[in-house]
Amino acid sequence: MKDRAVSPKRVEFNAAMIVEDHPLFCDALAMTLQAVAGIETVAQAERLGDAIQMIEEGAALDVIVLDLNLPDVNGLDGLMRLKQAAPDKPIVVVSSLDEPRVIRSAILAGAAGFVPKHSRRELFRAAFAAISRGEVFVPETSGEALAGGNGISPQDEAIRRLSQLTRQQANILEQICEGKMNKQIAFDLDIAETTVKAHVTAIMRKLGVCSRTQAVLIAREAQSMTGLPEGWRAG
Repeated sequence: MKDRAVSPKRVEFNAAMIVEDHPLFCDALAMTLQAVAGIETVAQAERLGDAIQMIEEGAALDVIVLDLNLPDVNGLDGLMRLKQAAPDKPIVVVSSLDEPRVIRSAILAGAAGFVPKHSRRELFRAAFAAISRGEVFVPETSGEALAGGNGISPQDEAIRRLSQLTRQQANILEQICEGKMNKQIAFDLDIAETTVKAHVTAIMRKLGVCSRTQAVLIAREAQSMTGLPEGWRAG
């Protein structure tokens, strides 16, 4: 008797959060998601801070749709922060910034998919179908451009590594980039110095470095991508 292939279980998206500051586009996108992905409820946030607050307050959601440019955030900063706030929720970037370099960086930073803002409903349908199967989605034309590139650049690798940090680890790396030592970081964040040391060890492990200086260099490498978090600036 032959074994039957087991199809991957599809994830159902019943509730979504759209993080977008243009009301008309946000409303249109909400209707699109309801039509093509069967999403029943859509929460809306115009700012990243509002979105994170809603998540922390326990908002029910299965998927997040994010614009890269918001009033209180720009570029990959919002994506990284949302991944830290909701690490188990897929994030779909919907942006007018659809150059291959931006798409590649967004996927490396943890996005489950990327859909250009000008896309037709059929592309949104394909994107959510793929993501529900656990696949990463990029448009065909963009996928070809990404595949035709010269591999992952040092900057891409830096972004990939930074995306693995938790929110607290990101906060501590920001303090390291400002030249602060463990004792000062502990005081500023109101945590024990031993906790800071443990986080620093974890940060170095995730970044694949052996020193604080090397960690700062990784942050500097990633900063060359326009719109990365201000917290990664190393001076």
